[in-house]
Amino acid sequence: MTVIPASLPRVQVSQTQSCLCDLIAETAYRALLAELAAWPKPGLVSCVDNGSHDDMNAAMLRTSAEVLQPFFRELALAGSENSSMGALREIGMRAEVAMLAATGGVNTHRGTIFGLGLLCAAAGISGEVSARRGVVVHRKLGPIVARKWGTDIRRGPIPLHSHGSAALRRHGAGGARLEAAEGFPNIYQVGLPALRLGRALAPANENAASVQTCFALIAAIRDTNILHRGGAEGALYATSSAATFLSNGGVGKPDWRVRAAAAHEGFIARRLSPGGCADLLAMTLFVDALEAGM
Repeated sequence: MTVIPASLPRVQVSQTQSCLCDLIAETAYRALLAELAAWPKPGLVSCVDNGSHDDMNAAMLRTSAEVLQPFFRELALAGSENSSMGALREIGMRAEVAMLAATGGVNTHRGTIFGLGLLCAAAGISGEVSARRGVVVHRKLGPIVARKWGTDIRRGPIPLHSHGSAALRRHGAGGARLEAAEGFPNIYQVGLPALRLGRALAPANENAASVQTCFALIAAIRDTNILHRGGAEGALYATSSAATFLSNGGVGKPDWRVRAAAAHEGFIARRLSPGGCADLLAMTLFVDALEAGM
């Protein structure tokens, strides 16, 4: 049985620091809800349907997000206190226990706890409270993660039975660990450009921008969840389907919902679910909210 150590004693937290961490956690929570609300996302749970999943639905994902919000606050506070990767990992372990307790053992957000949690910690280092925007950061969050914790992320324990580890052994996919250690390059090179393009193609439609981003991530990334469910053949289908949606105009054409829904049904028929891309979509929305104007 894994023993989760109790939280380490905290130094006294200033009112400003406490407010900053509350706002970072709120931003992370809202990013998870925005990811959930986006539809159609191929194979993924949304407020419309359960995608390729028999074991989870929108209500469960909302509950999971609510349970995780206090842990995102802890991670932001730990970052502001210059904590080690070991301290962040301890918070993440407790967050995972709480998530599994709330969902009856279903893994709704394990990847998000890791990736979004690290970005919350980085925001605790770089952020400050803004009367106009809530939180602003003065340095990009991904590079902070890579510089401060990248070495420890690479050296950290590898879960032997996780889908990501199995995909790494079988297909050579890098997964969430490499993405984080390198400073989340797919957020900056794929996610944010696609989000901004989606907003340009479909002004005032954040759902469309999120869908554009999700398809762009699927087209660009070897998602370990897809590799676990569908192998190399499933991964090829997923990237090809997403690339076709984008090359046909993405969300910039009037029929984009019909085409996106057709791709969604194709993923469901093959039981494919790009969970890693869903995590990166939520992280992209979080980074965009805090790094706007950078």
